[in-house]
Amino acid sequence: MTPAPIAVALDAPDLETAARWAGLVTPHVSTVKVGLELYLRYGPDVIASVRGASGVQVFLDLKLHDIPNTVAGATRAVARLRPAILTVHAAGGPAMIRAAVESAPHTKIAAVTILTSLSEADLAGIGMSGPADDVVRRLAALAVGAGATALVCSPHEVSAVREEVGPDITLITPGVRPAGAATQDQARVATPEQALADGADLLVIGRPITGSADPGATAAAIAASLRRTIPS
Repeated sequence: MTPAPIAVALDAPDLETAARWAGLVTPHVSTVKVGLELYLRYGPDVIASVRGASGVQVFLDLKLHDIPNTVAGATRAVARLRPAILTVHAAGGPAMIRAAVESAPHTKIAAVTILTSLSEADLAGIGMSGPADDVVRRLAALAVGAGATALVCSPHEVSAVREEVGPDITLITPGVRPAGAATQDQARVATPEQALADGADLLVIGRPITGSADPGATAAAIAASLRRTIPS
């Protein structure tokens, strides 16, 4: 059975827990996501630990954002770990995005448009003018023009971004919550079924899976629900 297009966010308190969660969910999902906190705490070893023997795709979510030369060096440093996906901030600009793309030819560079924790009031407060949809579309077009082959956007903007960038760009959506799950610190959310229907390619789901009593069973249930709702 093909694993579901889900990246489980392994926001664990320690390496052992992250590896255990990865082992439980990898029969059911395509990808596991390592974030900034876990990577800074344990370094490159975390990638091998969560990849294990399964060969599951690893999404390294570092959201790099610096001058192009620094991002190029950082990207080269992690590219040797062969993550399937590495994130950078689209707001870093085209030269920075291009530097990341050129420094990791075997990794999909995903440009983060706007963090899903931000509301429209937050965007106005930091000087990003216009509705969130417009800001995301501008950043998406900029990133793809600079060579990014994936974008990270909330489920609320995914259909607009798909229209903007066409069918060949991988769209990754955090802020995905199964029906009935708490939104926690995400401001712009949707169910997994709705996100896929709107054009997402990979759904990021963390605490609804890893915070459950049985992460493996929860991942399997969400994967089964997706297969019933949207046949492959």
